[in-house]
Amino acid sequence: MLPRAMLRLVEIFNSIQGEGTHSGLPCAFVRLAACNLRCGYCDTPYSFGKGEKRTVESVLQEVDAFGVRHVCITGGEPMLQLEEVTRLMESFVQRNYTVLLETNGTISLASIPEQVVKVMDVKTPDGLGMAPDDERFLRTHLDYSNLDLLTTRDEVKFVVTSRADYEWSREFVEQHGLRMRCGQILFSPSWSELEPSQLVEWILEDRLAVRVNLQLHKYVWGPETAGV
Repeated sequence: MLPRAMLRLVEIFNSIQGEGTHSGLPCAFVRLAACNLRCGYCDTPYSFGKGEKRTVESVLQEVDAFGVRHVCITGGEPMLQLEEVTRLMESFVQRNYTVLLETNGTISLASIPEQVVKVMDVKTPDGLGMAPDDERFLRTHLDYSNLDLLTTRDEVKFVVTSRADYEWSREFVEQHGLRMRCGQILFSPSWSELEPSQLVEWILEDRLAVRVNLQLHKYVWGPETAGV
């Protein structure tokens, strides 16, 4: 019997994965409460609260009932519940799920199971409303040690809100050798701030070897629909 680790949960739902290389596949989502950042484009501010206390076992049972083999642990920022979410991911791995962790990368990922696919959303200056050379931005937007934990199964995402964000992200990819560190590099246009066609144009002009990442669920259900 599993120890009664308590998670602070916002919602569990069954949908399709809307982003990344698993996009379009049936997937269960476990959204955990609380976040340590405030991105200007955030589409889940309802996850900032305390959430509902749930045991790991009850979450496992609810997800099992969906009958899917992919599960995405998201937030908020899941790693704020380090011990509990690690136990949850270990339990899903033991059940032979494909486990995706969506994280902002500001908290160490050293403890998570090696089988988990890390989808690390590296925050950009304009996304956080800070200057790129602002000491506060450099100190808070990423735990840089997490770059050394990336493997070829992992994905790094940049939500691009502007031309300045695009150029910063492009330089970050080169500076930190991301093509050698992870399996996929995703550039995602901020839904309300940048047209996908504009981002595609920049990428083609620069012959940049990254994947354009669109939020499929928003095209299916609309940007205001939660729980999808």
